[in-house]
Amino acid sequence: EEFAFTPDGKALVFTARDAAGGGGEPWSTNFDLFMVPLDAGAAPTKLTSNPAWDGEPAFTPDGTTLVWKAMARPGYEADRFALVSQAWTGSGVAGEPRIVTQAWDRSVDHFVLAPDGKRAWVLAQQLGHLPVFSVDLASGEAEPVVAQGSAAGLMVASGRLAYVHDDLRHAPELWTLPLDAAGQPSGEPSVLTHHNDELLARTKLGEAEQFQFVGGGGDTVYGWIVKPVDFDPAKRYPIALLIHGGPQGSFGDKFHFRWNPQTYAGAGYAAIMIDFHGSTGYGQAFTDAIRGDWGGKPLDDLDAGLAHAIATYPWLDGERVCALGASYGGFMINWIAGQRPDRYRCLVNHDGIFDQRSMYYSTEELWFPEWEFGAPEFADREAFARFNPAAHVERWKTPMLVVHGSLDYRVPIEQGLATFTALQRRGV
Repeated sequence: EEFAFTPDGKALVFTARDAAGGGGEPWSTNFDLFMVPLDAGAAPTKLTSNPAWDGEPAFTPDGTTLVWKAMARPGYEADRFALVSQAWTGSGVAGEPRIVTQAWDRSVDHFVLAPDGKRAWVLAQQLGHLPVFSVDLASGEAEPVVAQGSAAGLMVASGRLAYVHDDLRHAPELWTLPLDAAGQPSGEPSVLTHHNDELLARTKLGEAEQFQFVGGGGDTVYGWIVKPVDFDPAKRYPIALLIHGGPQGSFGDKFHFRWNPQTYAGAGYAAIMIDFHGSTGYGQAFTDAIRGDWGGKPLDDLDAGLAHAIATYPWLDGERVCALGASYGGFMINWIAGQRPDRYRCLVNHDGIFDQRSMYYSTEELWFPEWEFGAPEFADREAFARFNPAAHVERWKTPMLVVHGSLDYRVPIEQGLATFTALQRRGV
């Protein structure tokens, strides 16, 4: 789905997984850039040789440079995406590719080139937000342009940068930012659409606040809290602790359409979200830290973050806490069931991993567990057994809601059925 017309309009450059060149598709993340003539007169030719992920091709307006984003490490879907550029001859690339953002410790989510071809507008997660940055293609220096909330869908037209913007209290709307002749911001952002104004005007929402604390390994960890609607500081409120999936992901300043903390705020809960070790937007080393440590520092972060919030906000009721998570977050729910059996009143597990061994032999994306645990299961069984919820079922006693879909092929439905069976057999 990522493609660009060549400057002469005679061919397409597109992204595709190179299964033949990078190993079997289930255990490869080797996407490359290919070029194919529009008349289909020749087979596609490969433009990149990077064994990791290359994607999102774009051409500078003068047609002299091909720009794309690329990872460096094969087999790792959450490696840092850097901007890369290479000279374009008209019939292909020339010279060596240059990593534009080598020194910038953020991962490019999406980008669009400015009309002057000298900069790129870039989306990259940053400390619980998804801002817009202006990146100089010569120096690689990045400057935030829209710093708060979450942006998406960048476009440049008619002297304006257009994008979708939302945050924890506002559903997405289109915004624009005026640009000068050089493509630099020349004013303040303004909202273009008002699709949700009427709905939000009659909807009660909780106030959101970001906090930070010392987590696993002594590192600074960030989190968000969303107050219940009709908040009364004299009352004490139960807690919904939301645990994101990925695990390389983030529950940030975003109006999420599946895991929206306002759902819980509207039901009278305080919603807490912790960006534990492994989360994105805090530097690549922080993201990498979860590899081989699924139930270690991330659980320490959740423990410490919850304790910090309860100590900081006296209106939180630390005795009434429910933890909820999906995918990796669902794994963490199962892990909590065995590691913290007395901490939570209830647990909610959506599409979570129950048994690491059977998960390895049933998932359709083998590259995922092979990266996370460092090897195939048959090559390092101890690594898969170290953080395996199935090994601690004898300690389970917390009531749990299990939700699973039969079309989840990364975490097959049998993982949810096994979780349910374990709970039933334990009498929980």
